[in-house]
Amino acid sequence: MSDLNRGIMKFKGADSPKAVTISTVLVLGSITALIFWALQVAYATN
Repeated sequence: MSDLNRGIMKFKGADSPKAVTISTVLVLGSITALIFWALQVAYATN
């Protein structure tokens, strides 16, 4: 059993490249959106 098949990712194929890519894009996209939002709020550029 792969380490990626444990925790909250308890489904068959959790360690497939497609699932890992989708998860990575979602996580990095969320981080980017939060940083962008924080900069907009901290430095009102409008």
